[in-house]
Amino acid sequence: MSNINSVLLYVADAAASARYYARLLGQEPVEASATFAIFVLPSGLGLGLWGREGVAPAPAAAGGGSEIGFKVETVEEVDRRHAAWRERGADILMPPTDLDFGRSFVAVDPDGHRLRVYTVTDAPGA
Repeated sequence: MSNINSVLLYVADAAASARYYARLLGQEPVEASATFAIFVLPSGLGLGLWGREGVAPAPAAAGGGSEIGFKVETVEEVDRRHAAWRERGADILMPPTDLDFGRSFVAVDPDGHRLRVYTVTDAPGA
């Protein structure tokens, strides 16, 4: 069995989404065209942005039905990342919040894809 090495998001405008993610992630895509871009995240996972008009077979769902998780090491890093993403223009659905598993915030990209930054703690507020 192969390892999962990439996640593809279907987007309305691949070039605009690539600019959004470049600003949010603080890095440029490793490959980009008018209809596709891919970022290689520090974990090695590829995050692809594919113009939905060119996807075959055509996608049946829009963004927002799932989340991409960005795990960080500390509560402080959740808060730092939240401040950085807000400064870079991210739309925040949920500000940093202590939940039953740890601290988290949720942003949404222009196509409605949910992006959760989180850390796992022993107890809320820990």
